[in-house]
Amino acid sequence: MKNKTAILQQLFFRETQGRPIIERGSQSLTDIQIEQYDKWLSEKRDFLVEEIDASTWIKSCTAGYITEVIFKASGSLTEFTLFDRLKTVGHWELDNGLLYVSIFKGENQYDFVIVANSHINIHSAIEYKNDELHSYLKLAQTRVVS
Repeated sequence: MKNKTAILQQLFFRETQGRPIIERGSQSLTDIQIEQYDKWLSEKRDFLVEEIDASTWIKSCTAGYITEVIFKASGSLTEFTLFDRLKTVGHWELDNGLLYVSIFKGENQYDFVIVANSHINIHSAIEYKNDELHSYLKLAQTRVVS
C-alpha cells in the first residue's frame, strides 16, 4: 500500500473525474490528464508529523458517517462516532508525506491514506474495508483553542 504515485493517482481520478473510486494502478494517465494531474498535485502537500501528533480531526465519508479521530503521539488513535460516542481504535504512520491509517471495528479493518490539501485543512482519502474498496473520505483538522 506504500506506492505513493498509485495512491495519488487513485485520488486524482476520484476528485477530478467525479466518478466512482477505482483500484490503485488500474488506470494510467493520458497525455491530456498528465497536465490536469500536475495542476491537481500542485494543490496537495506533504504532512508534517507535528501537525498530526496529539491532534483531533473530523472524518466523514460519502455515506454520511461522521467520526472524531484523535491521533496520539505514540502512533495510536482513537475514533468516536460523533454523536453517540461509540469507540474504536487504530494506529497511524506518516510515510513520505502521506498519513497511513488503520482502524479496527470488530472483525473489520479500515485502511486509508490521507493526502494533504495545501490551501485548506480539509484533506481526502480512499478507504478500504477488509482490503476492498469502500469509500471516499474527507477529513478536517481541528485546531486547539487556547
